[in-house]
Amino acid sequence: MKISDRKTIRKYKATDVDKTLIHGLLGTASRAATMGNMQLYSVIETRSEEGKAALAPLHFNQPMVTGAPVVLTFVADFRRFTRWCDLSDANAGYDNLLSFLNAATDTLLFCQNFCTLAEEAGLGTCFLGTTVYNPKGVISALQLPMLTFPVATITVGWPNEDPMQPDRLDIETLIHEETYNDADDDTIRQIYAYKESLEENRNFVEINHKQNLAQVFTDCRYTRKDNEAMSKGLLEALHLQGFM
Repeated sequence: MKISDRKTIRKYKATDVDKTLIHGLLGTASRAATMGNMQLYSVIETRSEEGKAALAPLHFNQPMVTGAPVVLTFVADFRRFTRWCDLSDANAGYDNLLSFLNAATDTLLFCQNFCTLAEEAGLGTCFLGTTVYNPKGVISALQLPMLTFPVATITVGWPNEDPMQPDRLDIETLIHEETYNDADDDTIRQIYAYKESLEENRNFVEINHKQNLAQVFTDCRYTRKDNEAMSKGLLEALHLQGFM
């Protein structure tokens, strides 16, 4: 599948996905750009029913977690590199926020490479943003040591659905030449007009009893209260894992 045709797949066939295929795709994905060629990531492969059942509540019991043959948790990992430094009598200074950001960037580059390669191979994937909502639970379930942190979870399997491709903003609205162009109010309204016009989004507004689509996001889907609570948990987990 071409990247221009990609879709998020949440329903999978019961057919297993060969471990050799997954590991081969991950190996190719590791050619991603990486900070200082340090490869500051690891990936936890979950295939057992018990393992997926332990992860499911941490992802709000979204059915693809238990329904997918494979769940991959991509982990920002400065532990491996730090341990190598310690064994080499080198003074590692990677227990800080900047190091977490470097490792998280490495991890997401690796993760995106994998997703693209998996979809080209005919597999379906779903990116779970809930990983950073409940990091302490994921850390516990996967027994992640200090200087590691979960940043993304991908469900993987052979597709058992063919959903509509979701809308995207016009690329010209995302490109700024030389400096950031802060659009005026009318332009902002125009940018989101198509998204607001879609039938499924109009339905979201209606069933949530809101005035417009923006209020569905702010009042229902990604609220200030939830964002602040999860931000607190994220900071606590970063302290727990030694990055702050």
